[in-house]
Formats: sequence, structure tokens, C-alpha cells
Amino acid sequence: MLAAVVVAAGWSGLLLVVGGRVVPGWALGGVLLVASWTLALFRRRVRASASGPAARAHRSRWALTLLTVLTAAGSALGGLNDLSTTYHVLTPDGPGGCRAVARETAFLFAGSGAVYEVGRVGIGRRVGSWTADDGYRPIAAGTYELTWGADSGVLNVSGRSGDPVWPALHKIGC
Repeated sequence: MLAAVVVAAGWSGLLLVVGGRVVPGWALGGVLLVASWTLALFRRRVRASASGPAARAHRSRWALTLLTVLTAAGSALGGLNDLSTTYHVLTPDGPGGCRAVARETAFLFAGSGAVYEVGRVGIGRRVGSWTADDGYRPIAAGTYELTWGADSGVLNVSGRSGDPVWPALHKIGC
């Protein structure tokens, strides 16, 4: 069961905000993977003898091993993909504990970003993305405006002269 949660966390594009720090989905998947390995080792030690037919235990062991390898590879690739990525918890906070988190990355002459809405529990889901020219990072440069209304917010990212950002407007509605 925990293996399914690992796959969902690592490959879903969700993120977690804990105490003002962002934990990307691939890192959360890696942590859950280590936890599942620990639980599996503990379970193996508690159960000295296997129950059920040996063939069924062998098949489930292979399936678990394949799922583990795929999850580990996914977490490793996600980590490599995030090498030049920065995460920003944006201020101010919105109504009811709603927050916005921006993810920015740049490679060669292209920049990109995504905005996540983060609810009270700290789980964020992606609600918008943008592309920037020349690897420009509008959040890091401070060329953005976050405004909140009674029940939602709007993030307006803008470029500088010669480095446009599109699309500029992103709705955040925890």
C-alpha cells in the first residue's frame, strides 16, 4: 500500500510545504520509498516463515522490486531535473491559510515557471505555468505581484525589457 503512495507522491507533480520550506514531489517520493524499505525489512524480520504458496510470494516480491526500482529511478530523475530549480513561498498569504508557491527553472536561453496553490495542510497542486525568454526568472527578480481577494488570488508575473513572460496572469483559488 505504501508503495502506491510513493508512486503517487513522486510522479503526481504535487509538493509539500513544511514550515516555509518546499518539499518537491520527487523528494517526498524518495522519503516514502526509504520508509517503505524500512517497513519491509522490519516485516521480513518479524515474519520468520513465509505464509502462502512460494510462487505467489515470489511473484509479489518481483512486483514490489520492479515498483521500487521504478520509484527510485523516478525520484532520481526528478532530482536531476530540479538541479537548477528554485522554489519560492510567495507573500503575502491568502485568506484561510492559502499560500502560493512558485517553481522557477532555466536552461540555456529558456526559462519557465509554475505556480502552485497550497492549502492549509501544506499540500500544493500546480495551477499555472509560464515561459520566459533568455532564462529570465521573474519571481527571483521580483517582477511579480500577488494580490488576494476574499476567496482567491491572482499572480501577475512580468518580464523586463526584451525578456517577455507569457502568460502573465495566474489564478490561485485554494
